[in-house]
Amino acid sequence: MVTPTIQRRRLGNALRRAREAAGKSQDEAAEVIDSASSKVSRMELGQSGIRLTDLKLLLDFYGVSAEEAEPLRELARAGRQRGRWSGYRNVVPDWFRQYLDLEADAAEIRWYQSEVIPGILQTEPYIRAIIDRDDVERQVEVRLERQKVIDRPDGPELNFILSESALRRNLGDRATMRDQLSQLAALADRPNVTIQVFPLDAETYVVSSFSFILLRFGEEVASDVVYLETFTDADYLDSPEALRAYNRHWDRLRAAALGPVESRRLILRIAGEMK
Repeated sequence: MVTPTIQRRRLGNALRRAREAAGKSQDEAAEVIDSASSKVSRMELGQSGIRLTDLKLLLDFYGVSAEEAEPLRELARAGRQRGRWSGYRNVVPDWFRQYLDLEADAAEIRWYQSEVIPGILQTEPYIRAIIDRDDVERQVEVRLERQKVIDRPDGPELNFILSESALRRNLGDRATMRDQLSQLAALADRPNVTIQVFPLDAETYVVSSFSFILLRFGEEVASDVVYLETFTDADYLDSPEALRAYNRHWDRLRAAALGPVESRRLILRIAGEMK
């Protein structure tokens, strides 16, 4: 499954390479299509689509041959299609639908969560316990649909580091938490899922009070992405500096966390305390 978001990122990556090979700047490219250089930057980052007329002008300006241009036109057409989550526009904001596409197409997901169980791992009762909205049924539907990525043969490698506080924070009744933790332990046995717990009594200088997600892709996509979510919006970071910083932070957290086997034992022990 390749979503429009990924198609736009592939096209943007190809356009950037073509521009650099031609020795042109973003300002020069912007003049060709009579727009601001920021628009060229957004296109190269895959954050916006591109009109076929603008694409032709840029490819001609970069000296791209007709044979090389045709696959890029196909990417542009695919990138303008509506994504699989367009039917949830009334419950999923634009800034989060982009993340859902990236989540579905990632080769690897590295997810640090500090206070609650990650949405992709939540049981239905747990989802209902943390969502206090009129559209709860549609929200449940979205999260359960997302979880299908875990069972996909071509799905991503899923790596989670959860703060122990996320395991002990009571959301819903004790049965809800017990079942949620039991499901975490079961998922930890999957070959494509690794769950580590950052214990409350860890003796380390490495801490992280905020959650973040690292989405990693193949080389044909412009770059990996760090996803940071706020209450009403999200940031998508893909600069080399940000990626290096968050990957280093991830490695330090993973080293300070319990190993997968110890983590599973702790999850089951906390689940037992919920009886």
